[in-house]
Amino acid sequence: MSKTSTTDPAPAGGPEEQDLGDAGSHLSTAPKEDGPGLPSLGVVGWVRWFWRQLTSMRVALLLLLLLSLGAIPGSLIPQTGIDATKVAEFRKNNPTLGDIYDKLGMFHVYSSVWFSAIYILLFVSLIGCIVPRTWQFVGQLRGRPPGAPKRLTRLPAHTTWRTTAEPEQVREAALALLKKRRFRAHLAGDAVAAEKGYLREVGNLVFHLALIVMLVAFAWGQLFKAEGFKLVVEGDGFSNTLTQYDDFKSGNLFTQDDLNPFSFRLKDFEGTYETSGPNRGTPRTYQATVDYSVGAYGKDEHKTIKVNEPLTIGDTKVYLASHGYAPVVTVRDGKGNVVYRDAVPLLPLDGFATSSGAIKVMDGYRNAKGQKEQLGFQAFFVPTYNGGPMVSQFPALTRPVLALNAYHGDLGVDSGLPQSVYQLDKTNMKEFKDSKGQLLKKLLRPGQTMQLPNGAGSITFEKDIKEWAQFQITQQPASGWALGGAIAAIFGLAGSLFIQRRRVWVRAVRGADGVTVVEMAGLGRSESAKVPEELGDLAGILYDRAPGASDPADSPDPDQEPGTETPVPAEGAENK
Repeated sequence: MSKTSTTDPAPAGGPEEQDLGDAGSHLSTAPKEDGPGLPSLGVVGWVRWFWRQLTSMRVALLLLLLLSLGAIPGSLIPQTGIDATKVAEFRKNNPTLGDIYDKLGMFHVYSSVWFSAIYILLFVSLIGCIVPRTWQFVGQLRGRPPGAPKRLTRLPAHTTWRTTAEPEQVREAALALLKKRRFRAHLAGDAVAAEKGYLREVGNLVFHLALIVMLVAFAWGQLFKAEGFKLVVEGDGFSNTLTQYDDFKSGNLFTQDDLNPFSFRLKDFEGTYETSGPNRGTPRTYQATVDYSVGAYGKDEHKTIKVNEPLTIGDTKVYLASHGYAPVVTVRDGKGNVVYRDAVPLLPLDGFATSSGAIKVMDGYRNAKGQKEQLGFQAFFVPTYNGGPMVSQFPALTRPVLALNAYHGDLGVDSGLPQSVYQLDKTNMKEFKDSKGQLLKKLLRPGQTMQLPNGAGSITFEKDIKEWAQFQITQQPASGWALGGAIAAIFGLAGSLFIQRRRVWVRAVRGADGVTVVEMAGLGRSESAKVPEELGDLAGILYDRAPGASDPADSPDPDQEPGTETPVPAEGAENK
């Protein structure tokens, strides 16, 4: 149905080439690149040049790459905001490298000057890039597609034919067809101008806006974040105040008033494990049941916290981090008075809950001479003991055993120096001796008692063995914004990559012999097979509505009826 011709391009800078350039203008909202040349002298010129470079797409991509590379040390090198102990250990083991890292800010990457500079420059670059592109795109939406070039046959994809239909009828049919195909179309002189694919630029702008939202959300989250850990024994509770945390760290702008007011009590921890096979000891059920309330007068509510199912209160989430055992022990003095009775949390050393810790009796104890003294016990707990070394054979409570080493003296808790509740400082402690003059130690099963020598008292391993759960409480504001920005960025990038913005023109004019000549052409932003394919499809439909007429320049076939000649298709468009 169609006849296509390919002609040599006009000389550079000619009117036809300028005409084609106008037809393809504004297919993108990318800023126009200035020709090579030095910026004008003076402060204003250099500032303008620097601003253009900063807001260019290549610089934005370079800054984004630098930001990604800059985050790598934060993942590989210990950070003071995450684990100060590991940082101190790294400095001790690598003094020279540690000094270099200190000067470069490698131990606090995300708050370092150089990382903040990259972050701020990227933020400014994105804003400086997206604002003018947005205004330009809005202007394009308010305008109309440009009129048809003088010679449509010079466009990469084009087709033409002659028809007996009137030019007005062809243009009306073309306008209706293009609007039906969701083109923005209008009559422009003797042609119909149409454009489609504006969502490509929308996707491009959404992608840039989403990056800005993500940058703001990440910055806000780092400045106002809070994270802490709390070990809670069954029956005990937790209130969300700084003094209740075992370990707590926060962002630079976080204050105590930003903590969400809530509290909870650990009712029960349930853990079941595989009893056989290669996964023996692997948890099957691992959950903590809590009663919680929000605010000072909130109603108690029930919640089961699992590994991937935290308790969510506002922008605070309570995760189940770890689990262990807390044997209940009772300590009596020489007169039989109870001076200590509590569940003592012990820290697991392996996957089968072999645990260790310390029992410290700091107040209320007097020795056989009536003198005030402190007691300390090194404790090792095995939930399943089969004899031999103190190593558990299974993480569940099947044959529990508690091993104790006894000491007396000064625990050092009044010295003002911090010490771990799970370790025993034996600097000022003396060993209790057994009948052989050795350190007093004993394996206790639930209900058994170890007597201290010379009427110093006793310690009993009660049958009630409690469990504890450690919770990670995180407060990460703007995390929802960051997630929304990431999703929007993905969809925006997909739209900018897969949606093709293209234009179509249909010109219908009366020829010298009185027969209507129809020209159709399409132009895309980039070389795409979709433009000629779509143009061929549109031309085929329009040809059915304005069928071809004979060309007097063609030699008629004597065996063919007059007026039924079909033009021979050529390259450049889809034929039908």
